[in-house]
Amino acid sequence: MRRPGPPALRTADQAAAFPREKSLRSFDFEANPHIDPAVIHTLATCDRVKKGLPLCLIGDSGTGKSPLLIALGTEAAMAGYRVRYSLATKLVNELVEAADEKVLTKTIARYGRVDLLAIDELGYMELDRRGAELLFQVLTEREEKNSVAIASNESFGGWTKTFTDPRLCAAIVDRLTFGGNIIETGSDSYRLASTRAAQARQDTES
Repeated sequence: MRRPGPPALRTADQAAAFPREKSLRSFDFEANPHIDPAVIHTLATCDRVKKGLPLCLIGDSGTGKSPLLIALGTEAAMAGYRVRYSLATKLVNELVEAADEKVLTKTIARYGRVDLLAIDELGYMELDRRGAELLFQVLTEREEKNSVAIASNESFGGWTKTFTDPRLCAAIVDRLTFGGNIIETGSDSYRLASTRAAQARQDTES
């Protein structure tokens, strides 16, 4: 696997198409006791990316999934790996358009070449069978070659609401979990807790 010299943070973020800058240094581990800092910092060494292994971040909204997905992706980009970030629905829409325009093979190959594909918000919206099958093709193209990291607000048992074909759902779960890491971020939103704490401080000061 090719590893060019580490690029600057902003350049890495732009190349990966991250929606915002996030780093592990800014992540508040104390706010979410479900997340083990030692495990996250081990993942940040990018050994799983080097080995082409998957990572799943599973938990409710506000528990740190997306910030961790972006931060770990940034670590990989800074280490010189080719990283690409996408919302699940955006990726599926791109694949559908590529199929309609007869460039699907080229598009799947492009996503297959990056060292780490980070897919955010998987499970927020139901995908029709065609979209799910196209996503499955991307995962199959990358299987045991290049790493995939996903963030989802649904446990695997709830993925049948996103992938309505049970066999296809099982195959996708298999692609995303075999030999990889599963991090459960829990159900307590620290964003909501922070908002409530700030409101309480304001009420005390007023």
